[in-house]
Amino acid sequence: MPQFSVKLSVLIDRLRLTPVFMPKDASSIEVTSTEVNRPGLQLAGFYEFFDSQRIQILGKGEFAYLEMNDAETYRDRVYDFFSRRPIATIVARSLPISPVMLGAAMEFGCPLLTTDDTTSGIVSELISTLNVELAPRITRHGVLVEVHGEGILLMGDSGVGKSETAMELIKRGHRLIADDAVEIRRVSARTLVGSSPENIRHFMELRGIGIINVRRIFGIGSVKVTQHIDMIIMLEHWDNEKKYDRMGLEGEYTEILGNRIPSLTIPVKPGRNLAIIIEVAAMNNRQKEMGYNSAQELLGRLGMADDIPDSIPGKYDEWNR
Repeated sequence: MPQFSVKLSVLIDRLRLTPVFMPKDASSIEVTSTEVNRPGLQLAGFYEFFDSQRIQILGKGEFAYLEMNDAETYRDRVYDFFSRRPIATIVARSLPISPVMLGAAMEFGCPLLTTDDTTSGIVSELISTLNVELAPRITRHGVLVEVHGEGILLMGDSGVGKSETAMELIKRGHRLIADDAVEIRRVSARTLVGSSPENIRHFMELRGIGIINVRRIFGIGSVKVTQHIDMIIMLEHWDNEKKYDRMGLEGEYTEILGNRIPSLTIPVKPGRNLAIIIEVAAMNNRQKEMGYNSAQELLGRLGMADDIPDSIPGKYDEWNR
């Protein structure tokens, strides 16, 4: 898996940071670690596990500790810290930066920034931003749409009707995130976020018509930049020899970047309104996320609850007893 990076200038803009000292242009400084650090132990002299690639956050606690020392010890601890050359140091709450701290940052060429935000606030926002910008990612052929708040990734062979189905969904008030190429990022152990490569964002290819700009034709409400992927729907041409799931009891999953995403296979043939089917699939998936499964309830009413596989979530929920 390649290592990704984000320019410090991007973080400055996103987090509304104020540079106090920059040894060079912020766009030439690459941040590669999703971890951040409050260097309390380091300022006390413990550097055994110090990672200079982590952004360092100094708050009221760190400042209070430094200021309880005499002037010589204060200078030694500050200079020792900046001599490790952290990738960037952010001072929270706009705490006043002493000439000693500024001098140490300048001597060792370390970016020094400040923010009005609280220490906890800047740590939380910084981690969230880094997790997205530095997330492992992969590009898959498909179409990503938002349907009733659910992120639906349509996949299947070329020409099966993914873009045409997405167009019908857009006309019905849903939103397009990506067509043809979907960039998927693993932002956490449970969450995948999809987006479109910037150079083809909001564009769609329709066979027989060509390239269209969805945002220009249908308006800003018809598109979205990013969306969590909640379900994968595989579209395939109808195969009379194949048995398709008619109950929805057996949960199918597709693994992407180590995350398991609920998935369905929907056969395509003339006369099927795929847009309506996908709308229902999105709403049904949301019900399952909330612990309700229609097939389970039906089998329960028919006295066939023992036929429900134990692996199905919600088998013993209150409504099914």
